[in-house]
Amino acid sequence: MFTIEQIELAHSKVKSGAEFPNYIQEIKEIGVVAFETWVKDSHTTYFGKDNFQTTSNPKYAELLISDDSSKDKFIEYLKIHQKGETDYLTFCNHCAETGIEKWVVRLDAMTCIYYDVLGNEILVETIPTK
Repeated sequence: MFTIEQIELAHSKVKSGAEFPNYIQEIKEIGVVAFETWVKDSHTTYFGKDNFQTTSNPKYAELLISDDSSKDKFIEYLKIHQKGETDYLTFCNHCAETGIEKWVVRLDAMTCIYYDVLGNEILVETIPTK
């Protein structure tokens, strides 16, 4: 199965949201079928076949996630990030500010679902392929 080190190597090539689809393709090739990233510290649990899973360490000091979600403002920040205009930490700060607690990526469906602190789906996006 895959390791956190393999995933982190693939992630190291991502400088902005513009490279996200390439990252998704690379981790899909090593056997990742889904992952869940928590905005508060960016720890991520990766899921593989046969109930395999592994979790990364936190990437930064904990952020405070707003209890009030703002879908429109989040979408505005997401579009900026996807154009490559913000880095990952800035994007995570924007997620926290707009009440996004986590996102779940399903590689079989090629979707990324963003959730608020109450577990509500805020946005479901289709991940573009190469």
